[in-house]
Amino acid sequence: MRRTRFIAAIVSFGVVLLAIAPAALAKSYGGEGWYGETSDKNITYAMYTVIIFFPTIIVLFSLLQWRLEKRKVARMRAAKRRAASAEWRGGW
Repeated sequence: MRRTRFIAAIVSFGVVLLAIAPAALAKSYGGEGWYGETSDKNITYAMYTVIIFFPTIIVLFSLLQWRLEKRKVARMRAAKRRAASAEWRGGW
C-alpha cells in the first residue's frame, strides 16, 4: 500500500511538472532565455567554467578521500600496535 502511494505520488508529480513546463518555457521573449540575449562569447565562457569546474571537483574529492584513507590506515596501525602490546592486554 505504501509503495503504491509513493509511486502514485511520483507519477502525479511528473505529470504536473510536464504540464507546467511548456508554460514556463514558452514565454514571449522572442526566443531569449532567462539570461537574456546570449552570444558565442557568453557560451564559450560558460563552457570554460564547466571545463574547469569538474576537474576541480574531482581533485578536491580525491584529496579528501586520500586524507580520510590516511586517517583510516593510521587508526588501523594504532589498533594493531595496541593489540600487540602486553600493556594493553587484559587479564591478570
